[in-house]
Amino acid sequence: MDTAASVKDDDSQAIDRDRARRRREMARSAGNVRSRLGTSDRQHSTFELERQHLFADTRINAAFAVPLLVLIVTAISVIWLNPFFLGAWLIVTLCTHLLMVVTCHSYERAPSDQKARIYWRRRFTLGDLLYGCSWAVFFLLPRSDNAGDGFVIFHFATLLIVVAMNTMQSATLPRCLLASTLPMTLIVTASFLQQIDPIHYTLAAMAIGAQGFFFILGNQLLKNANTMLEYRAEKDHLIAELETANAMSDEARRRAEAANVAKSRFLATMSHELRTPLNAILGFSEIMKDEVLGPMKNDTYKSYSADIHGSGQHLLNLINEILDLSRIEAGRHELQEESLYLEEVVEECGSMMTVRANTKNIILHHTHEPDMPRVWADERALRQVVLNLISNAVKFTPVGGEVHIKVGRTSDDGQYVSITDTGPGIPEDEIPTVLEAFGQGSHAIKSAEPGTGLGLSIVQALVGMHDGKFVIKSQLGVGTEAIMSLPRARVMNYSPDVVWADTESTDFDLENARSA
Repeated sequence: MDTAASVKDDDSQAIDRDRARRRREMARSAGNVRSRLGTSDRQHSTFELERQHLFADTRINAAFAVPLLVLIVTAISVIWLNPFFLGAWLIVTLCTHLLMVVTCHSYERAPSDQKARIYWRRRFTLGDLLYGCSWAVFFLLPRSDNAGDGFVIFHFATLLIVVAMNTMQSATLPRCLLASTLPMTLIVTASFLQQIDPIHYTLAAMAIGAQGFFFILGNQLLKNANTMLEYRAEKDHLIAELETANAMSDEARRRAEAANVAKSRFLATMSHELRTPLNAILGFSEIMKDEVLGPMKNDTYKSYSADIHGSGQHLLNLINEILDLSRIEAGRHELQEESLYLEEVVEECGSMMTVRANTKNIILHHTHEPDMPRVWADERALRQVVLNLISNAVKFTPVGGEVHIKVGRTSDDGQYVSITDTGPGIPEDEIPTVLEAFGQGSHAIKSAEPGTGLGLSIVQALVGMHDGKFVIKSQLGVGTEAIMSLPRARVMNYSPDVVWADTESTDFDLENARSA
């Protein structure tokens, strides 16, 4: 037994340590993400591996577009260039392009730990340098004698197209961008400067300007790629944070469910363990209080027995209320619905409370509208609701006061029960408090009125199970009005063709009901 207990304790400690570790990781991740999101001047990370992946992916996607451009340039250049040299250049250029595509495919298939090695960047730079030099050779090919200004313009247009294409493909790696474009620009500029015509000087200047422009464009594309990658990383961090929070939420929900089951078992056990001695206490104290077995010569003992019986009854009521509220919260309270008259239930409850009202000289006024149809509800639940409301009204109404009980129709053809007292009232800011479990108003606390603060919580829960509404209206020094209403769908003569009313937005017109 000791060994099993120690193993269980070790497992519990291991689980607690794992939970604490996950909470620390989630807090650290959340802090890092929030700090990055809250910083206006964020420093872009290099994202070297991600940019290498974008470079390789772009080159692979353009695997067929580049050869098409090379073939078009070759076909047009036949007009001015020697076909033999042009064919050799075509083969070399396609080979360098194929080498870059194969290298990019090898990089994509490489394991993650190898992608971080520096030789991949060197391979990409060397491959782009060879590719750029192959295009630079194109501008050095010997031309025919009939090549004129048209060939010069064609050279310049080809330079712009190739530099623009290489900028789009190599923008994520600046070294590769320079390696693939700078050789062409230098060769073309040098060839133009060797001519004496002003047009060649102009084109040389434009070639240098184009190189600078595309280099700036490449840097801007690099910034955009870094921004995109940074936002993607932040999104991944947030997703990881949400997954961690979701896992912890599931764990907390599981523990809450386990605690709720333990609470239900505890309440069931305590109900049995407390009710058994309470029955004996109530029975024997009632026998002693009523002097069933003979008169008690000592009045003090008789008073003690009455106190014992009253305290036991109060404790029994408290246990019953806690169990009722627990069953409702756990969703195990089932309504035994039937067809009944609401005013009959209210009249029976009023009759039951008459004795208690008479002890304080409180007058109960009961009125109801004529020809009230039946409602579909749980009679026991409605009786508990009405008894709690009338009991509260009698409890807080001073001696010689009045309690008005009225049953009527709501403005949306439902039915309501209104119970108004002439007590001290409840401050408006304390109404939400008295509706909570174990909540009591300041007057109840000052006057030390007996109660647990569970009555109105049970009333609100039972009314909600009937799809009804429960409202408290109170004014200090005037009194309190508690109103329980049932929707028109609960009325037996309600037509099923009528659409359900929005109980959140509709409210019954109590003033019209009173005037009726």
